[in-house]
Amino acid sequence: MSHRSFALTEKQSSPLLLLTAFLAVLFSMLFISSGKAQSSEAQEIVAESRYTVEKLKADKDFANVSDYISRAKAVLIIPQLIKAGFFIGGEGGTGVLLVKGDDGTWSNPAFYTLAAGSIGLQIGGEVSEVVFTLMNDGAVQSIIDNEVKLGADVSVAVGPLGRGLEASTTTNFDADIYAFSRTVGLFGGGAFEGAKLFERESYNNGYYANGATPRAITIERKFNNPQSSELRKALQ
Repeated sequence: MSHRSFALTEKQSSPLLLLTAFLAVLFSMLFISSGKAQSSEAQEIVAESRYTVEKLKADKDFANVSDYISRAKAVLIIPQLIKAGFFIGGEGGTGVLLVKGDDGTWSNPAFYTLAAGSIGLQIGGEVSEVVFTLMNDGAVQSIIDNEVKLGADVSVAVGPLGRGLEASTTTNFDADIYAFSRTVGLFGGGAFEGAKLFERESYNNGYYANGATPRAITIERKFNNPQSSELRKALQ
């Protein structure tokens, strides 16, 4: 992402300062509070993720999402992705990653936060529900092993009839990840770029036990929480 400098008058700087304060509050909610995350908060995210999957699968505008989920190696569900901006923009949300095993069953969820910032022509805000389908093992390993930047480390495209993310609609299975998004709100201009995924260690440890890494949860399957059973059923 390129850096730009601005020469601002007092009137111009005021809304930008307000936006900066807003974004600071948003990202403090996503990251600073993570050390205090409790199992109940993680369970709420799991429940909201299940509702997101069920709503997408029932929505006629997303008729192909079940096919993509069935073909996927993993899914990343962000039940509430908040995006806001006034020339300087930011977005973020916490969700879960589930990996499909060789036997076709889904793992327990590992918790991740997606965050991004951008500069450009963008005014407004929106709240999205997003399901990312990871179509190959390389995409899964990249997310589990690293802090991944979407669109750079792995390719992302909008799934057929999906809405809300800025990319070309496609019906092929040649991208690493496909995004299906339900959006409420208005966001003009701007682009979804450079979003990064971060492990939410406090949620993983709170929902399971200390040492619950994404790999141990999703690949090695060393941890289990029966409260995630309804989410896993929703993906079948």
